[in-house]
Amino acid sequence: MPEKKVFHNVIDGTVQAAASGAMMDIVNPSTGEVYASAPNSDEHDVDLAFRAAATAFEKWRWSTPSERQRALLKLADVIEDGAEELIAIESENTGKPIALTRSEEIPPMVDQIRFFAGAARVLEGKSSGEYMRGFTSSTRREPIGPVAQVAPWNYPMMMSVWKFAPALAAGNTVVLKPSDTTPASSYWMVEKMQEIFPPGVCNLVCGDRDTGTALTRHKVPQLVSITGSTRAGIAVATAAAADVKRAHLELGGKAPVVVFDDADIPAAIEGISVAGLFNGGQDCTAATRVIVQQGIYDEFVAALTEAAQQARTGYDPADEDILYGPINNAHQLGHVAGLVERAPEHARVTTGGNRIGDRGYFYEATIVADLRQDDELIRTEIFGPVLTVQKFADEDEALRLANDTEYGLASSVWTTNINTAARMSARLDFGCVWVNTHIPLIAEMPHGGFKHSGYGKDLSMYGLEDYTRIKHVMLHHGFEG
Repeated sequence: MPEKKVFHNVIDGTVQAAASGAMMDIVNPSTGEVYASAPNSDEHDVDLAFRAAATAFEKWRWSTPSERQRALLKLADVIEDGAEELIAIESENTGKPIALTRSEEIPPMVDQIRFFAGAARVLEGKSSGEYMRGFTSSTRREPIGPVAQVAPWNYPMMMSVWKFAPALAAGNTVVLKPSDTTPASSYWMVEKMQEIFPPGVCNLVCGDRDTGTALTRHKVPQLVSITGSTRAGIAVATAAAADVKRAHLELGGKAPVVVFDDADIPAAIEGISVAGLFNGGQDCTAATRVIVQQGIYDEFVAALTEAAQQARTGYDPADEDILYGPINNAHQLGHVAGLVERAPEHARVTTGGNRIGDRGYFYEATIVADLRQDDELIRTEIFGPVLTVQKFADEDEALRLANDTEYGLASSVWTTNINTAARMSARLDFGCVWVNTHIPLIAEMPHGGFKHSGYGKDLSMYGLEDYTRIKHVMLHHGFEG
């Protein structure tokens, strides 16, 4: 039996255990077995991390954009050079297919770090000017200070990058907490960062929900950023408000996928099935709420069912033919299975609907058709390999069904009519609208939502600006012209 791995905190440049010695079991979701342990940090560990971040900030805030750029570029190179080791770590911790992690996660992560490295040097503001006679005004865009960041379990290493890269590029220091189920890849990256960044600039504190609460309530951080569920985001925002901290929230989603009867059906089936099942549907932008025009509804459901039946999962992440791995944890598996089991009588489960085996947390690719707008499967974020299908008659009904949700993160429209696409993209109440595609993300464009999907922006210059504050400087020179 292989020796159990041990992960650690990284505070002020050193690898540390939790002060209390408390540890958490880390489970490989492909096997359901404990394969590692990590610190279950308490308020003392959190305080040590923020003390380190506050001390480091006093120097790091004055680093030049070019210095921050060089450090981030070095980190990107380290991740690129160590990709195979990092992929193996991520796959063991999440069950993700190795081939897809190699092709779909490492390249974007490296590109995103390099984007923020360059973006650090081109932050813009209004030009200086005389807006009052005898005075010159200018604006300064400054780092906020030490920030607290909480990453989720669905994309542990990529979401960690989305957190620390813009924060560090802007001159902040960081205390990052990975999910209690997936600390492995974050630990690898933050440990590597200690060879590049000064001590205390990026710290890692592992732990459970109570650890996250301690981060949010600590007096030092000036901003708390979380990617997670709406429930978790509300808790973070509430705690942050008590101390007038900023909150950067990227939360859940329930993406509508609107398919008109003039769509390229084979292309739509392929794009939607992959975008709905990739990563086991554990994506806040997943294409899981499919809304199809009535003229092609039966044909579309049959084709989507066939595509789901072709989608493979499996215990061996090295198998290059699998599209998705296990659900992350036993609790989430129960949530997904329960939603399908409670499907109403008028719903049709056209394929799937069952757990696979009794080892690990695997679930069949599932299609549930004929659902109504008030059904639980339509209202609730599933976060599993389950796609729902509804019918609409015309554009107005499609918009009503699509927008009738608490979430507002992402959406897509499938049509060959450019006028339909233009109207829909303007009227859909979501932070992203894809047309004839679903799920691609690029570093230069913002990712973030509306309503219960939160109000923080990741990626792009907007994501960098979220980690800055604005100061007005007015100089009295006396010359009035």
